[in-house]
Amino acid sequence: MENKVTAKQFAMNVLNGLALGTVVVLIPGALLTELTKAIAPGSPLLGALSMSNSMLGLVCGIMVGLNFKFNPIQSASIGLASMYASGAVQFVDGSMVMQGTGDVINVGLTAALAAFVILLIGNKLKSYTIIVIPPLTLALVGTLGRWMLPYVKEITVLIGQGVASLLTLQPIIMCILIAIIFSILIVSPITTVGIALAVGLSGIGSGAGNLGICACGFGLAIMGWNVNGSGTSLAHFIGSPKMSMPVVVKNPKTMIPIICNAAICGMTAALFNIQGTPMSAGFGFSGLVGPINYINLVEGGFSFRHILIAIITFVVIPVSLGFAFKYLFTRVVPLVTEEDYRLEL
Repeated sequence: MENKVTAKQFAMNVLNGLALGTVVVLIPGALLTELTKAIAPGSPLLGALSMSNSMLGLVCGIMVGLNFKFNPIQSASIGLASMYASGAVQFVDGSMVMQGTGDVINVGLTAALAAFVILLIGNKLKSYTIIVIPPLTLALVGTLGRWMLPYVKEITVLIGQGVASLLTLQPIIMCILIAIIFSILIVSPITTVGIALAVGLSGIGSGAGNLGICACGFGLAIMGWNVNGSGTSLAHFIGSPKMSMPVVVKNPKTMIPIICNAAICGMTAALFNIQGTPMSAGFGFSGLVGPINYINLVEGGFSFRHILIAIITFVVIPVSLGFAFKYLFTRVVPLVTEEDYRLEL
């Protein structure tokens, strides 16, 4: 294994691992949760989908290890440490309980620290790797990550307080700003669902957050369609736009078309009275959580009119704007290129 890794390579390996791992664990729930609830509400599959979400720390840690070209033992050891530090595993009255995805920021920090320790050790342990690396990373790095967890969570709390302050603004301005913020947060290690729950984001504020995420998901898919292929592009809005986190960190200009899209989509939340709950905010189009919750909450419920509004606001507008801003920012005012959106997965 090559131990010489530049700071940039190190950061991108961690970010790519987080991005890919997040999508892997969220895709099953995004595709199957609402469908399973409708067809077989008591199915054990719902528990399996919840389990998939809670394994985010483990999967992201392993993906980080694979990006560093670590061997299976080293990669799995990073996964164990990251899983423990994520906070998704809780210990209640002597029993282990898995709940939620955990804190993605802490997962990334722990995985990075574990990777750093493994790079320092290198291949010095030879045949003793299997004896030393797993307990070392879990006991040392995992415990340190677990200790950091409450402090790292304060980042989410502070951002939540900032979002909460927007709720006092005039509705259209509030919706525009919330949509923009959520379109940015969804391509960061910060969980949009956690922010929404922290501030109890509901009503059109929740709807605006979801439409901002739709703008990001569809926008990134459209911008990178020719360089990433259809499957990877579809995963942006079926699963999560977080998979483009490395792209955004590497070149922040790639968010300019997305932010413009999100601003207009946020405005439509106020104009069409798009509703949501703290639990539904932060999902966007993924799993149809955003549109289904809007239809459930709006007065009159399921009707042709409300289904049509959901299609227009959650699909037609962000997709149309995605193509419009792609043309604007790649042809008319060439600030970005399609190549800027290429993912190395």
